[in-house]
Amino acid sequence: MKTANAKPAAVQAAPPPLLSGGNPQIAKGYGDAPVQAYIAAMPGWKADVGCRLDALITRTVPGVHKAVKWNSPFYGVECQGWFLGIHCFAKYIKVAFFRGASLSPVPPETSKQKDVRYFHIREGDRLDEEQFAAWVKQASQLPGERMQGACRSG
Repeated sequence: MKTANAKPAAVQAAPPPLLSGGNPQIAKGYGDAPVQAYIAAMPGWKADVGCRLDALITRTVPGVHKAVKWNSPFYGVECQGWFLGIHCFAKYIKVAFFRGASLSPVPPETSKQKDVRYFHIREGDRLDEEQFAAWVKQASQLPGERMQGACRSG
């Protein structure tokens, strides 16, 4: 029996579409909300890893700036640029350190861009949180990539 205060069941929004390779298609936006939407849309095991990465980055770099650009979360320091980006592929998560060649130790995956290094996380991999946090801390202290939105004044 319905009461006068009863409300219809909430209609759940459809999850965002996944692009080729399983990367969530999330609208460009600045701040924590679009990054959290991206993480929530990461398929399968990747969502849990995305939550862990986001928490580690946020804890390691208090006040970190966040955005979703080109369907990928970006992390940066205001007016210093973006130091890290995350992207989902079918079989792994790619973490891009934009000045990764300057980190110690250097992240294991190379790039066509001489300064960029990648760290790949596959299902079942054990994430060395101490090493990841050390890379994040180092990366946040280097000059970042100057893409639109890295600084509130421009």
